[in-house]
Amino acid sequence: MTGCRAVAGTDTLTITTAAERPELIPRVYEIDETWPAFIPHDLVAGTLLDRVVAEFPQYCAVATDGDRVVARALAVPFDAHADGREETPDQGWDQVLSWAFHDLRRSAAPTAASALEITVDTRHLGRGLSYRMLNALRSAAERQGHTALLAPVRPTAKHLLPRLPMAEYLTRTRTDGLPEDPWLRVHVKAGGSIVKVAPASMTVSGSLEQWRQWTGLPFDRDGGTEVPGALVPVHTDLAQDRAVYVEPNVWVRHPLRPVAPIAGAEDS
Repeated sequence: MTGCRAVAGTDTLTITTAAERPELIPRVYEIDETWPAFIPHDLVAGTLLDRVVAEFPQYCAVATDGDRVVARALAVPFDAHADGREETPDQGWDQVLSWAFHDLRRSAAPTAASALEITVDTRHLGRGLSYRMLNALRSAAERQGHTALLAPVRPTAKHLLPRLPMAEYLTRTRTDGLPEDPWLRVHVKAGGSIVKVAPASMTVSGSLEQWRQWTGLPFDRDGGTEVPGALVPVHTDLAQDRAVYVEPNVWVRHPLRPVAPIAGAEDS
């Protein structure tokens, strides 16, 4: 993917794959983020996510404004045709990330590509950068010869309706037929199609004291606990001293026009 540069006033924004700018790989987390504090405690994320850009730089994108990293977009390849697999598993985000590293260890040829996250620095929100980073992921997957980019999307407004089932949330559309949810709308406007709900895309479990530390909430009642930023209630069990959050995501499929990788190219 050729680097993209845009000049607005005195600011210069550059978006490339991480493979094209390997010096930025150690810096992709130099971003002021707004992820809920409990999200990094998903065990799959805690084990593997930090390795994604270094292991799959040709699938990941990074944006800089001058010398400052202002956005990252992560994706991974995996073999969707192996026994017991599919392109859009119910365990969504956790599953494709696990498959990607399993396949890497055994040198399995990928047949699919999945986005993992797009994170924009808080000072660059509202400028359309997330849309451009999504396009960068699409272009990167095309460059690797994929016919589609999959994405287990985390709807950005679902946390406002945590008790509404995700399947029902997907029926909420605007008068123009586009999703009511802002992030799903970006994906659909970019050419993506909603495939299905991934009901168990991420899982965060911990003791009640851990959840108190992560959220500042008392966790003193059994049942569903609504947590700011959580898409569904966290299930609390006082007798077992634990709380478990199982997050649903939404599988979106972006059709691509693959191009043959350039032999010997850095990001081939």
